[in-house]
Amino acid sequence: MSDPYEKLAELGLKLPEVVPPVAAYVPALRSGDHVYVSGQLPMADGKLLATGKVGAEISAEQAKELAARCALNGLAALEWLVGLGKVVRIVKVVGFVASAPGFTGQPGVINGASELFGAVFGEAGKHARSAVGVGELPLGSPVEVELIAEVRD
Repeated sequence: MSDPYEKLAELGLKLPEVVPPVAAYVPALRSGDHVYVSGQLPMADGKLLATGKVGAEISAEQAKELAARCALNGLAALEWLVGLGKVVRIVKVVGFVASAPGFTGQPGVINGASELFGAVFGEAGKHARSAVGVGELPLGSPVEVELIAEVRD
């Protein structure tokens, strides 16, 4: 597996600070060889980058970029708990898309997260996935991404 820190640098990305929980939960939790990362919103510098429904106020392309930001925030939570160097693979990604009526492009939106994990971890970034359309997300966010990673000591 490639070095995730080098890959982030090549992509011109820096890990942000861990996004503080907006309710009663922790950003990430380890159980055995897996880390469960709570749903991540597209936050930067303590602010939600956009609000609205995908297919109405938010374009599918913009939502894909927001999903990549959710993934970056998920990597920050992994770094905070165990360090990216301990990640063996990304096992599962679940993406939620606040969808306008008739919008069916959820898989393309969540590709923003999946593609980032692939770029950072190579083959180890390939994962099982669900992309789900929903009526509303916390704080009016257009997207939310959670993940499960396998880790080693």
